[in-house]
Amino acid sequence: MTANIFQVISPVDGSVYLERQYVSGEQLDQALDDAMMAQQAWQKRSVGERAEICTRAIDIFQQQKARHGQELAWQMGRPVRFGDGEVSGVVERSSHMIGIAADALADIHIKDNLAGERFIKRVPVGVVLTIAPWNYPYLTAVNSVVPAIMAGNSVILKHSSQTPLCSERLAESFSEAGLPAGVFQSLHITHADTATAIRSGKINYVAFTGSVPAGARIEETIAGQFIGSGLELGGKDPAYVRADAALPYAIESLVDGSFFNSGQSCCGIERIYVHRSVFKDFVDGFVDITKQYILGSPLEQETTLGPLVNVKAAEFVRNQAAEAISQGAEALIDPSLFARDLPGSNYLAPQVLINVDHSMRVMTEESFGPVIGIMAVDSDDEAIELMNDSEFGLTASVWTDNFSVATAIGERVQCGTFFSNRCDYLDPALAWTGIKNSGRGCTLSSVGYEALTRPKSYHYRVLT
Repeated sequence: MTANIFQVISPVDGSVYLERQYVSGEQLDQALDDAMMAQQAWQKRSVGERAEICTRAIDIFQQQKARHGQELAWQMGRPVRFGDGEVSGVVERSSHMIGIAADALADIHIKDNLAGERFIKRVPVGVVLTIAPWNYPYLTAVNSVVPAIMAGNSVILKHSSQTPLCSERLAESFSEAGLPAGVFQSLHITHADTATAIRSGKINYVAFTGSVPAGARIEETIAGQFIGSGLELGGKDPAYVRADAALPYAIESLVDGSFFNSGQSCCGIERIYVHRSVFKDFVDGFVDITKQYILGSPLEQETTLGPLVNVKAAEFVRNQAAEAISQGAEALIDPSLFARDLPGSNYLAPQVLINVDHSMRVMTEESFGPVIGIMAVDSDDEAIELMNDSEFGLTASVWTDNFSVATAIGERVQCGTFFSNRCDYLDPALAWTGIKNSGRGCTLSSVGYEALTRPKSYHYRVLT
């Protein structure tokens, strides 16, 4: 295998699922030039024209949902029974951002009695580089791709080398929909060439989703370029179950929030605090539902828990849990109940830990796998203190039937999105953002368009 060829090793069985070739330096230069040229013409199209093409592209993409589900299973291990969910999410987010574009991108007119006119236009930034991860490969990409195109930008999508087909499928959909050549390009780029592209002077905005260390490298690369960036990084998202919570609903929702996608979600639930008065009932119910998961091949319809993306990721989670147990945590799930969980395998049984505290990595360090620590607390204040005791701040949730209490708690919890009686969900009408090491910037909602445009002011004075 030559140096410019990369392989996708499938988490299903460790086989080589496909091979792709990285673009050459000359191809990258040409792509950047094409993006710049195409953007100049694209920004002249009306928002309505852009919406027609983007809507067609998403319709075309949706028509192939069965194929997308199979390919996701092979590339990153998502069970096929959940493949439609990612496609539906793409449609939901894209449709919303297309629908609000006319208002979000409209000129801002200043009303006054001056003899003339003043207004602010929202001008596209230019060429947007989207760097997308493998765990939600379509959803994370469209968060910036569709709004950027709707705003009049051109987009280059660099996808994870684990999920290269995803960027190719999006490119096919846009091409079939009639998007002009160069407005959207899927490129397989090395890390080194990605940095070269950012420093080329031809990229005007970088939308990155990934790890904290990788986000720091993006910031270092951007330094001195005077271009914008949006960074969605890690999470260690907490949930707090109050004594007045609707317990069966909270249990079912939080099990799903903890283990969906095998826990490989930046906004998945990674730690839970439960009022001591309902702690036992909550834990018992949580364990009962967890034992009902079926760990198996993602290609089988009955599978509800697929493999982690690779053995390294699985071993990281195993070691985190084992270390916590050695420090006094109690494991409530017997891995032998899940036959596919074998040493050295990336098939990993879900695990529920109690007797945990914040001296343990499993309660402070991002796990990105099917393990959850549950702690008992005696008050709202204690829960809030523990929820805020984190380097991350992506989402947080409280489970209660008291809306006013939920609001008061939400004002004190440090996060980008605060939920009450919900978790692990991204509403495209709301700004998707984080604080601390969860990143900075914003995608989706009308606010998400602000980073993908720049304000240009017009001040006309009428001379009489």
